[in-house]
Amino acid sequence: MNLPLRAAIVDDEPLARARLCRLLADEPGVEVVAEYPDGPSALTGLREAPVDVLFLDVRMPQLDGFAMLERLHPRPQVVFVTAFSEHAVDAFDARAVDYLVKPVAPDRLGRSVQRVRHALTRGDAPSGAAYPERLALSDGQRLRMVAVADIECVVAQGNYVELRIDGRGLLVRETLAHLLARLDPRVFVRIHRSRIVRIDRIEQVEPFASGQYVVKMRSGLRLTSGRSHRMELRRALGLPEGERSSVP
Repeated sequence: MNLPLRAAIVDDEPLARARLCRLLADEPGVEVVAEYPDGPSALTGLREAPVDVLFLDVRMPQLDGFAMLERLHPRPQVVFVTAFSEHAVDAFDARAVDYLVKPVAPDRLGRSVQRVRHALTRGDAPSGAAYPERLALSDGQRLRMVAVADIECVVAQGNYVELRIDGRGLLVRETLAHLLARLDPRVFVRIHRSRIVRIDRIEQVEPFASGQYVVKMRSGLRLTSGRSHRMELRRALGLPEGERSSVP
């Protein structure tokens, strides 16, 4: 017996959403529980009410489909549904289950639903469960793409965060907590309520006052850790409690 599937649709075109909703209604065991006209409303709704599969348009105002996925954690299985065929490679790089080109034929949609079921039955990781290699970050009215491998550290600055990249600062409107959720904890560690650093860029750690440390990065940048993040930093560096620390 087929597993029941809770589905959501994200598309800025009302007619496209309505048509896809009708087609999915004909698929046994599929229930469309939510429809969203844009990425921001989908992010809010899906965090409060997760689904099994997301049928997602690519080109939308404010946030396109790929940028929206980078901000959505955890992610459901994803099927891209778009009028443009040229995004297929990027879609599968984002670990989509399938890529459908509008207008979607009913039999093609049926095969896509079966792929979703197979992925869930096999216990495959949800689409995009791996940490992203690049981030889409708000920079005024634009979205700036940043390679995660280039980030040395992140420092909160009020309603913004500053990313240190190649010795320069990039200020973007983002919260530190939301950004931290998108970074691999094996690669980055939070050393202070307002600071995140890349572990392999740490050159030296010096004891400071009252359980704090001065963290020296390979670029020469020096950051002070917070007392409440002492153990996170020590665990990230593989240091037992009480040992004085220096990383060659």
